[in-house]
Amino acid sequence: MSQPEVHQAFVLGAGLGTRLRPLTDGRPKPLVPILNKLLITFAFDHLRAHGVTRFAINTHHRPEAYERLLGVRSGQASYYGSELCFAHEPILLETGGGIANIRSQLNDQAPFLVYNGDVLSDAPLGELIARHFAEGNAATLLLRSHGGPLQVQCDPGTGRIQDIGKKLGTSSAPAFLFSGIYLLDPRIFSWIPPGEILSIIPVFLKMIQAGERIGGVVIDDGRWYDLGEKSAYVETCRSLFLPENAPAYPLAWPMQAIHPSAEIADGVQIEGFTQIGPRSQIGARSVLNNTLIWDAARVSPDSRLNDCILRDGESAVGELRGVIQ
Repeated sequence: MSQPEVHQAFVLGAGLGTRLRPLTDGRPKPLVPILNKLLITFAFDHLRAHGVTRFAINTHHRPEAYERLLGVRSGQASYYGSELCFAHEPILLETGGGIANIRSQLNDQAPFLVYNGDVLSDAPLGELIARHFAEGNAATLLLRSHGGPLQVQCDPGTGRIQDIGKKLGTSSAPAFLFSGIYLLDPRIFSWIPPGEILSIIPVFLKMIQAGERIGGVVIDDGRWYDLGEKSAYVETCRSLFLPENAPAYPLAWPMQAIHPSAEIADGVQIEGFTQIGPRSQIGARSVLNNTLIWDAARVSPDSRLNDCILRDGESAVGELRGVIQ
């Protein structure tokens, strides 16, 4: 029997990125750069490697950044042959409300993967997909046994999730990390009232109480990064700077520490996991160490930057350490 396939996904792009501020003042969280590759494109590449060809993405905060960085026009874009469809949320609907809102962007008679926009992972998804179809689940969550808060209680014998965050208070099953990656059957739409602001977690809990099959698959293979906070963003950049930590799937848009369009004057010293973004200008004799420079930023000659982040269009002069401009 052939492996079941999933050809569509919902990637969450609407979050405010509150814990990442001020990095997210000018960009939504899924568009922060990692080695000059947008965070959300790692999700695209990961999902494309598992058969997804159509993506729905919701927006809220700084939607114009999607137009600038992904070429979105009239709610549509293309990513190396894959279709991107965008649904703007003037009022943030949260995950459950966002799923209901993108129904018209998907084939609502077919299953779809959901991928949190602040996650970067190369965990293998084949078992998640296979188990979802084999067990007839309404939802199947990718779980991990470590790496963050362990809040999803899953019976390892049956693969059924019994509680999340101990809201139901009836389970003694071991707890696992919810990765933010999951597969949904289209019957999920009957559980989410359209137009409401609603998290997906109470939806899952209601379904569990009603006897619906909400499954979990523990997959500890591969890497998993949650970029919800500034320190996690920096550490992810540091980790992926090492070639051996590159994702285990093909990258349609490659990582590169120094963008080809960056202008770097004579005598510049580049040290550590420094990244330099497109159209940035680095003045002569400057020293950059463990510094993340985004698009069209400028560093004056003879400057010294250590452990800094320079955002889009910003300038740095003199000696700076541990600074987000």
